[in-house]
Parts: sequence; C-alpha cells; structure tokens
Amino acid sequence: MVDSRFFRQECFIAGKWISSHENAVVTVNNPATGKQLGTVPDLGRDEAKNAITAAHTVFPEWAAKTAAERGKFCSAIHDALMDNQDALAEILTLEMGKPLAEAKGEIAYGAAFFKWFAEEASRVYGDVIPSPWADKRIVVIKEPVGVVTSITPWNFPTAMIARKAAAALAAGCPIVCKPASQTPFSALAYGVIAEDIGLPHGVLNVITGAPAPIADEFCENPNVKKITFTGSTAIGKQLAANAMKHMKRVSMELGGNAPLIIFDDADIDRAVEGAIACKFRNAGQTCVCANRILVQSGIYDEFSQKFSARINNMKVGNGLEDNVDQGPLIDQKAVKKVEEHIEDATSKGAKIVTGGKRHELGGTYFEPTLLRDVTADMLISDDETFGPVAPLFKFDTEEEAITMANDTEYGLASYFYTKDLGRAWRVMEALEYGMVAINEGILSTPVAPFGGVKESGVGREGSKYGLEDYLNIKYGLFGGLEN
Repeated sequence: MVDSRFFRQECFIAGKWISSHENAVVTVNNPATGKQLGTVPDLGRDEAKNAITAAHTVFPEWAAKTAAERGKFCSAIHDALMDNQDALAEILTLEMGKPLAEAKGEIAYGAAFFKWFAEEASRVYGDVIPSPWADKRIVVIKEPVGVVTSITPWNFPTAMIARKAAAALAAGCPIVCKPASQTPFSALAYGVIAEDIGLPHGVLNVITGAPAPIADEFCENPNVKKITFTGSTAIGKQLAANAMKHMKRVSMELGGNAPLIIFDDADIDRAVEGAIACKFRNAGQTCVCANRILVQSGIYDEFSQKFSARINNMKVGNGLEDNVDQGPLIDQKAVKKVEEHIEDATSKGAKIVTGGKRHELGGTYFEPTLLRDVTADMLISDDETFGPVAPLFKFDTEEEAITMANDTEYGLASYFYTKDLGRAWRVMEALEYGMVAINEGILSTPVAPFGGVKESGVGREGSKYGLEDYLNIKYGLFGGLEN
C-alpha cells in the first residue's frame, strides 16, 4: 500500500468517490516487483453513463465561466501537481515502472499543459469577416464542443490525461477520463486534486474498468460530443468508426514508426545522446521513440561503436533506486514482443551488438539492445517494437534515407541529425510526419502541436492548435442594419 493521500482505489464521479459493486475490481501490479499494488473498481456502462450525465449537467455552468475563471482552475491544477511532484511521481513509478527521475519529469511535463492552457484560454479569438452586403455583418465565434471523454494509455499516465484535460477544461468542456487498467492510480490522483482546488462537481471525472463497455458508452451516449484517444492505430480506428456513427468529434493520437536519420555531416556525439534519449526513454515504450535508426554508410561503424558504448553504461533496475536509467517493461506481453522482434531480425541476418536478452534481474526487465545490419524485410522495420531495442539501418544517399523513412503507413514523429542548413530544410519538408526534430532527440512541449499524419491519427494536442480541437466554430449573420 502506498502511503499517500493521492493513492485512491475508488473512482471519482460527480465529485464523489465510487467503489465497485459486489467487490468487482481490477488488480494493479507493480511491474518492478510483480507484486500487487492495489485494486480499482471494475465499472461499466452504467457508471460511465452516470459520469457523462454529471459532466453534461455541469456543462452550462462551466462553459459560462470566463476564460480567466477557467484559467485559474487550470493554474491551480498545475500548482497542485508541482507542489506534490514527489508523491505523484512515486505513484507513477510504482504502477508503470519508469525511473523516478523520468516520473518527476512527466509530472512537470503534465503540469505545464495546465499552465499553458490556463493562459491560452483567454486567446480564443473569433473574427469579423468583411460582408458582401452593405446592410449585413458577419461574425465568427468559438464555443466549447461540450462533454469530452478521453481514453489514455499506460506509458504516460499523468501526462496523457493532462494533454487532453487541460485543453478541454480551458475551452469550457467537462471531461470523463478512462485511464489504462495497468496505470489507474496516477489518473485517480486528479480526483484528489479536483477536490483540493474546489473544481465544480462533474467537471472532471475518472472511471476505471473494462475498456470495451466504457468505450461503447462514450461512443454512443448522445451527451458526449467529443472523444479523444491515445493508443494503437487498430483500436483508434474502431473507436473512430463507432464515434462517427453518431457524428462525434474525435482526436486520435495513434501508433508510430519513427525514423531517426544520422547523416554523415552530423555531430556524432550529439546524435548518440539524442538517440539514447529518443530510443531508451521510458524503456522504449513511447509512441514517438525511434523505431528505426538510419545511419549513413560513411559513419555507420563509428556511430555503432559510440552508441554501443553509451548503451553499455545504462543502469537497469527498479525505478525507485538511485541512478537507474531504465526500468522494467510494463508486462510479459511486452517482453515477448521485444524477443520476437530480435529473433526475427537475427534470423534474417541482423547482428546483436549489445544486449539482446532478458535482464538478469528477471521479471519484465530487458537489456538495452543494439542491433546492426537491420534491413527492410525484418519485422522490426514495420512493427512498432515498444521496447528497448535500437535497430541500425544503413543508407548511402539523402534521397535513399528519405525514401526509407517514409516507407511506412505511420507518420507521427521523425528525427534527423545534420549540420547542413540546406539539407535540414529539404529533409524536414520531405518527411511525411506530423512532427520533425532536427538535431534533437526529444520534441514534446505544451507550446507546440503534437500529432501525426497518415495512420498515426488526426488532431493535435498542445499549442493553440490543440485548443481548437475542443471548440466549435459558429457563424453569425446580422441583418436589418439599414436603420
């Protein structure tokens, strides 16, 4: 049992803590130890409907508040997250496994969204459009879409909710959050914060339980006006198809297959550090981590050697221990997928430079791994590994690198390293991705639009563009002005 008032094992609906009926619960385990961390209610459609009703009931009150008033609540959530960063990070590490330093960084990252949107709420501008009629005027205003429901993954349990809830609340939309069953406690902590700051009941709700019935209620309930989801492309397509049967707004942040290109004119040492951050953060369990590392032939061996040496210095262990760089994977299913990718690659000619097997710590710990001589016919080229495996591909020309990078159905994040300014612009424009980082291995920030193209989803999170996804545009025509 975690000794923290933020660790709650009930759901938060309409300002009340709700337990399960007949002791139906979902068990949550600590991936670092395999031991039970706690339980949360296994709720379903009825409770989801109650949460939506609570949000729908409070919507007029919340939407009527001024942007400054909503902004104050968002600022209060930011302050609460940062004032309790250590306690919240510990919960996050215990249920998800990432190193405590990364968990603290996630709390700060999530809090930053509430700070950003607290300020951005006051910048929801409309327009006055020059009228083609002398006696009429045209105005455009923006209004909150209504009740929002969110479904978030386990890899960033605090931040994924923040990216959605901060924008929704700032825009004037109440929200019902469904966190991943593996990591519900970071989400439920938002209920404690909502109580602490006096957020009106129903503005923020958190429900746990089996995903399918809750998602069905989200998609089919007429009081829900928007669904926002982060997760796999396959599930995202199912949700979007169901939601569009009822013409609901959707935002989908889906799978990735990110390339990281290292050109021969790159600062190799900088590229190595960027690759470490991009590939091994969160044990490679991020949708924007480098799934394919493309290295130009002239520096291929040098990069491989330096990258391997850097990987060998990484410390694997329980995220609560000091100086740990990589924690456990989320579960055995994740470990098996990593093993399948390595086995497939090596059977087709790839070589293990370092790592390649389960860590001596056991459980779901896996060695940080580097593969070289990886080719396009290997499973790891097309399928997102979501684990600590860095595959090196070789290319000769800039045009070849761009073709290889774009040869995927996904288009979320991409990265490349070069000192050539002309190449930087050419490649940035040629890459078919929603986000491109040049000479950097981490690109997420609340002030920039996060999202992808192709089968990586629709919509954006963060920035002024992220707020637009929670607003409806209304056109007003004023006539009868001749008198």
